[in-house]
Amino acid sequence: MFDVKKVSIELAGKTLTLETGRIARQADAAVLATYGETVVLCAVTAAKSVKEGQDFFPLTVHYQEKYSAAGRIPGGFFKRERGATEKETLVSRLIDRPIRPLFPEGFYNEINVIAQVLSFDGESEPDIVAMIAASAALTLSGVPFMGPIGAARVGYKDGEYILNPSLDEAKAGELDLVVAATGNAVMMVESEAKELSEEIMLGAVLFAHEASKKIANAIIDLAEKAAKDPWEVAKGDNLDDLKKKLKKLIGKDITAAYKLTDKSARSNALNEARAKAKASFTAEGLDAQTVMAGIKLTKKLEAEIVRGAILKDGKRIDGRTTTQIRPIDAMVGFLPRTHGSALFTRGETQSICTTTLGTKDAEQMIDGLTGLHYENFMLHYNFPPYSVGEVGRFGAPGRREVGHGKLAWRALHPVLPSKDEFPYTIRVLSDITESNGSSSMATVCGGSLSMMDAGVPLKRPVSGIAMGLILEGKDFAVLSDILGDEDHLGDMDFKVAGTEVGITTMQMDIKIAGITREIFEAALTQAKEGRAHILGEMAKALSSTRTELSAHAPRIETLQIDKSKIREVIGTGGKVIREIVAETGAKVDIDDEGLIKISSSDPAQIEAARKWILGITQEAEVGKVYDGKVVNIVDFGAFVNFMGGKDGLVHVSEMKNERVEKPTDVVSEGQDVKVKVLEIDPRGKVRLSMRVVDQETGEELEDTRPAREPREPRGDRGPRRDGGGDRGPRREGGEGRGDRGRGPRRDGGDRGPRRERSEGGNDDGPSGGLPDFLTQD
Repeated sequence: MFDVKKVSIELAGKTLTLETGRIARQADAAVLATYGETVVLCAVTAAKSVKEGQDFFPLTVHYQEKYSAAGRIPGGFFKRERGATEKETLVSRLIDRPIRPLFPEGFYNEINVIAQVLSFDGESEPDIVAMIAASAALTLSGVPFMGPIGAARVGYKDGEYILNPSLDEAKAGELDLVVAATGNAVMMVESEAKELSEEIMLGAVLFAHEASKKIANAIIDLAEKAAKDPWEVAKGDNLDDLKKKLKKLIGKDITAAYKLTDKSARSNALNEARAKAKASFTAEGLDAQTVMAGIKLTKKLEAEIVRGAILKDGKRIDGRTTTQIRPIDAMVGFLPRTHGSALFTRGETQSICTTTLGTKDAEQMIDGLTGLHYENFMLHYNFPPYSVGEVGRFGAPGRREVGHGKLAWRALHPVLPSKDEFPYTIRVLSDITESNGSSSMATVCGGSLSMMDAGVPLKRPVSGIAMGLILEGKDFAVLSDILGDEDHLGDMDFKVAGTEVGITTMQMDIKIAGITREIFEAALTQAKEGRAHILGEMAKALSSTRTELSAHAPRIETLQIDKSKIREVIGTGGKVIREIVAETGAKVDIDDEGLIKISSSDPAQIEAARKWILGITQEAEVGKVYDGKVVNIVDFGAFVNFMGGKDGLVHVSEMKNERVEKPTDVVSEGQDVKVKVLEIDPRGKVRLSMRVVDQETGEELEDTRPAREPREPRGDRGPRRDGGGDRGPRREGGEGRGDRGRGPRRDGGDRGPRRERSEGGNDDGPSGGLPDFLTQD
């Protein structure tokens, strides 16, 4: 029934198996990729014809993680997988970027690539398996795909590269790098690094390429067993004559346009040249398809003119040399109510970056295959249409915006302080207000400055730069800080960000094969020089993190308590912690380890909550002075609440150094007082004094009251009052002074034995009799 074909190879201690012929047989090709216990199904379907008027390649990649793959049920109301998550969007782009350049120019058939995670072992990210499955399915489908590609993830720890590290290894390491490559060329690089050198990063790319070659060869082995017949791709018409005619017609106009350094003026001049060509072709009576082909040829003509000028003269569109950076202007703190802000402008690319600080309850909750976790650093990138002078959709972010934001996130994440050092949730927002290339790297620079302006203690400032490449045969030119047109007309988009110490992220998309190690090294060296220049320009605006937070930012104070005290702070059903929040106005969060975070924009609220919590968790010390509040007044004194959760008695004799007739002459309920702890009895009863403390300053006063004379011993009480003889010894258990005899009850019954007094007297608390330390006199 099934004609199953499969191949297997060993990769980083696990078996990678690619299988086809059993599942999704109605697709053009489907591959089930298994790595360890992670299983991904990828199916490819392609339209057999081109839609009328189609003039671009409609490739769509969808990556989806099934919660059932990890034995989980989705959260939320609907309990099913719905729209793509941020991670799914990013992995979809990760698959798309290396395969798109491997389709022939002029192939406009719609292609759908759908990769679904069916099983997840919790050890390694399934994105690499999905990339491999997609490459294999495209290779088997018969569509004109000039692959296959392999993919690998590389970690780095203790000076060693790790192939396809586990989730724990990747988290503990210094590098997370993904590479996609054919057998002879690297096509795509995506990474996050902890300030590593250019040599280590280049070595990681080459290390991953070797593993990718092995995977690509395994896909070729599978294709030899199960590939469908390749499609016959219609050869395009010979457009050489049309191209010559076009060059003669508007060649000089295009050359003149690319000598204009202003983007808007250059764009208008190019549009006029294209309109001139279109009008000429229409006047000649050419059919619509030929006119469309002629218009597309103008792009090739533009590329030839721009690339030729760069390789021949070393002059770029805006007149710069290959290594020059556009003029930079940076300023911070220009938005008064934000916690941190920066305006970063590089040439005609500009970003407004703001940083907002929040408490733990502002963390982003992320639900995925690995379970529920929280992220305390977010970076969001927006690209409105006005930034390029266009009319277009404005609203929810698209895939490109999500991808650019994540790239900037990876650049800044390695230099953030730990949660213990800076217990805030951080959100960086980048709004691109002008764009002419490298807006994601402008976000990195602006985001770094805005966080420093907000008082986030970054390890070091981060700058980013986008590099380009023009390659013709053996001649090449590496371009620093590329323009948008240089990106479109060039052969490589290579973004590098980092500090003065090393690289924090590197992203590379290569449009052609043949990028050699020499070119890689030249690009990395040139990027390092460019990053250093940009860091210098950023330092003119702000060279180090501000020591004070914005007046509008919340303050967070941490407090560590003993685990055994957690339930006392929370209270029954959360009663105590809710009362603290309601009374003080501060937010209070407590974790299972006893770490408490108190947050508020008002320092007084934080201090009030802190004192309350300390009052609950700490023990009172004899001889120490505390702030307190009178909570109850009785005939013999006043009960005072101090340290938030403790009560003690100020006897009327301890209120002043002079005689006090009644407590209400000195204090009233709710009055704030300062008290000194005189004594804590074995049962925890606290004896307080007001008279030895200055009620204004809280300073201790000298005790001027004369000491009491010692009391006579109770055993020798002198003669009886009636002049009689010795009273005799006190009764002990009914002996000694004899049985007085209680006589009969009035009703004639027996009284029974005398009731013994409880030791220590009455102990009825605030509303009862005197505590025993007050009955000794």
